[in-house]
Amino acid sequence: MKHISIIVPEGQSNLGTVACIVGAYEIFTRANDYWKEKGKKQLLTVELAGVSKNTDFHEGLLTVKPHTHISAIGKTHLILIPSLAHDYQTAVEGNQLLLDWMVKQYKEGAEIASMCSGAFMLASAGLLDGKKCSTHWSAADTFRTLFPKVNLQPDKLITDEKGIYTNGGGYSFLNLVLYLVEKYYDRQTAIFCSKIFQIEIDRQSQSAFIIFTGQKQHGDEMVQQAQAYIESNLHEKISVEELSSRFAVGRRNFDRRFIKATGNTPVEYLQRVKMEAAKKAFETTRKTINEVMYEVGYSDVKAFREVFRKITGMSPLEYRGKYNKEAA
Repeated sequence: MKHISIIVPEGQSNLGTVACIVGAYEIFTRANDYWKEKGKKQLLTVELAGVSKNTDFHEGLLTVKPHTHISAIGKTHLILIPSLAHDYQTAVEGNQLLLDWMVKQYKEGAEIASMCSGAFMLASAGLLDGKKCSTHWSAADTFRTLFPKVNLQPDKLITDEKGIYTNGGGYSFLNLVLYLVEKYYDRQTAIFCSKIFQIEIDRQSQSAFIIFTGQKQHGDEMVQQAQAYIESNLHEKISVEELSSRFAVGRRNFDRRFIKATGNTPVEYLQRVKMEAAKKAFETTRKTINEVMYEVGYSDVKAFREVFRKITGMSPLEYRGKYNKEAA
């Protein structure tokens, strides 16, 4: 029988942390019950594991009592890390015992899955270096700054590489749990849990939920000026050559500095800023697709639709129908 450890972190957690712990425990427990109802032997033992007898959350509003201390677990097969509070560095520093234990277990063959901002704990242990990773889109810039060796992919809902799983933000951890249920049980059990808990199965992207603001916490003044120019001239069709010459920087050097500062190529940044403005227009106005397209500097409907779908995972029409009841 395999063992799953759901981590109960110490301090710097929030109600989202509790949601991850409770949600994962409930779904895995139900998967166990379903498996036994089919006349099969129980596959997994699921335990909450921590370093204290009780852990308080949200100023004592809720208390979680782990089943066991991590030192009592000789071997586990899967470790689940819940989301953390937004003071990530303090959260990581306060959980060093848990980190050391996780690294040891991983080296001995355990798999590890992080939910939402739990990826910060994984990355701080060096376990994500050179690997793909996702986290909450709102934490992406901070994550890139702290962990430049990690291949962050904030558009992805789930990553799966070398026994390490990560997922996007908020309650999308439920999709990760379904993914793991399928891995550890089978497809039919995952479908059953999907139906019982009414969670969309096989979601691949968190693109539609991203609110793009652009990485501004860097010290490159030229890039900041370029960002400001892009954002104040949405209606224009701006080329990267035009931008680089405007700031008297060679194209190759301009690209290099822009990527280093923002995590995006200049073309990606242009597209994301324009599509964010288009999304807002579709959410709040009755403007047609053509009207919005012209407002953000596109004249080719096909090109506009392709870029919009690439960034949001939906067509402009689908997006407007989803987020603007009046227009729909």
